Amino acid sequence: MKILVCISHVPDTTSKINFVNGDSEFDTNGVQYVINPNDEFGLTRAIWFQEQQGANVTVVNVGTPDTEPTLRKALAIGANEAIRVNAAATDGFYVAKQLAEVIKTGSYDLIICGKESLDYNGGMVPGMLAGLLGYNFVNSCTELTVDGTSAKASREIDGGKELIATSLPLIVGGQKGLVEEKDLRIPNMRGIMTARTKVLTVLEPVDASVETKAVKFEKPAPKSVVKLFSADDLDGLVNALHNEAKVI
Repeated sequence: MKILVCISHVPDTTSKINFVNGDSEFDTNGVQYVINPNDEFGLTRAIWFQEQQGANVTVVNVGTPDTEPTLRKALAIGANEAIRVNAAATDGFYVAKQLAEVIKTGSYDLIICGKESLDYNGGMVPGMLAGLLGYNFVNSCTELTVDGTSAKASREIDGGKELIATSLPLIVGGQKGLVEEKDLRIPNMRGIMTARTKVLTVLEPVDASVETKAVKFEKPAPKSVVKLFSADDLDGLVNALHNEAKVI
């Protein structure tokens, strides 16, 4: 089984977020980047298939050269090889077109994406990929098993979960649940050293239109100052909850 795991290069969730050029572009200065958490769950599940069923695992990213350390980390975790499409990830449709070309060329059986990246939260790419390729698709996937060309999956729905039987080729939009957080892999020294010798192929992008453009970003309003009340001032607390917070 050939598995392709799509990797997004996203800011660490502890990073301080700022914007430049009239709040139209993300300020990358001093920001640490990581594998998108939803993608990391998918990568760990792919490594499980590699260990249990002999699957070959390739990771792919649409990005500029500064995304390669993230791909190298994925190789250190256990992926067999990596592909970088040499283009900035401008919008969901553009990224999906690039990934679709990689998938068609590589004839992959199972494509695992995160259901969304944690920077833009668009959630568009997995579904667009399935539409472009005509592949079966399971979004918000929390469980996945494969037996030959058959697959069983579970996905989150409002108020419960849905069990699905389908077949390969299959595209999955994964999230926490594909594996548990305790099962995520931390690269060890051997993995890091081995990753340096693994193949990282750089492909030039195919022609594709850019359908959306970020015009402006706005950060949430800062939280108001916390007001403290003594244990004896119940009247003041009730008055503030009623007249200021308006929650009672």
